[in-house]
Amino acid sequence: MRLPGILTSLIASLCLVGCSSTSGVDALDMGKPSNEITSSVVRPSAPVASASASASASAKAKPMIARGAPEQASMAGPARPFGLAEEETVALASAGMPDSGDASIEPAALVSPPKLLSRAAPSMLAGPVTRYAFRDAKPINFGRSSPRHLAVHGVDVSRWQGDVNWQKLRAQGANFAYIKATDGGDHLDPMFMKNWRGAEAAGLKRGAYHFFYWCRTAGEQADWFIRNVPRMEGALPPVIDVEWNGESTCKHRPSREKVLEKMQVFMDKLERHYGQRPIIYTAPDFYRDNLQGAFLDYPFWLRAVAQHPSKVYPGRKWLFWQYSGSGLSHGVTGRIDLNVFHGDERQWRDWAGGRQTIAAAD
Repeated sequence: MRLPGILTSLIASLCLVGCSSTSGVDALDMGKPSNEITSSVVRPSAPVASASASASASAKAKPMIARGAPEQASMAGPARPFGLAEEETVALASAGMPDSGDASIEPAALVSPPKLLSRAAPSMLAGPVTRYAFRDAKPINFGRSSPRHLAVHGVDVSRWQGDVNWQKLRAQGANFAYIKATDGGDHLDPMFMKNWRGAEAAGLKRGAYHFFYWCRTAGEQADWFIRNVPRMEGALPPVIDVEWNGESTCKHRPSREKVLEKMQVFMDKLERHYGQRPIIYTAPDFYRDNLQGAFLDYPFWLRAVAQHPSKVYPGRKWLFWQYSGSGLSHGVTGRIDLNVFHGDERQWRDWAGGRQTIAAAD
């Protein structure tokens, strides 16, 4: 005779389980990320700790990265770097300009201050400039336009450079370093924080860059970068790396209008957070397709490993020139990207000390 009572209790229990299960699914749906997923790596299985806005807190905080098999699998991927163009792909025609690579190069006056400036404490100003001493596995004769004629050289690094000896890299002539931080909206370079701290300890001015992913929303990517890159006094402005990447499974190539819109959303969000106008890094083919005549009041970092930027990007003002992807240094096993600042030592100190402006085109 107790069977109806038992059945009633069982039915009631099932109803309660069904209700709680439904609410749990709703909660997961409310918090799940966009369907646009960075395909370069597996989504981290653990959250990344938010970076503190203060320098002292940032020094203590260590972002968490994905652990276990997923991260090991991503580290075992192809040796080719993801982000910061590996090879020159196309040159833009420059009317009336010879191809001999002998355009003269002179330190350019820095003009057009951005709306927001970064003010660095005296202790964070650029230290003494270390002279160029890098070698190159594939040296290019730039003639009179050689980057050697400019005073302030630097590097960019990611996990692909492995364990960097920053003291040796500094002694070889690296005065600044741009360090890979993030790409897309879910990948943190596992070497970012170690490189970030190591570069500072060795006396290099350092900044962080983000590889932009065209299959993810700009707002999500900006939030991810902000979540992982400390806002620290004296750091160089953040960089948005925009290029077409044939290695990615995301083959989407938005229209020029959409590209510019997404970039603007991302850069506006970073500028509000860091108080510095972001720098745009790009390569020739992407520039040809999207950026000619655009973002005239933004600083550019241009890749040109076969010719001077004035020939590859005619008329474009630039702040940094990536002139080699095959640099050699005692501080790194293998090759490293080499870059140069468009100005002399005084202009470097002014710019790195917070009076950040955009260099003129040659």
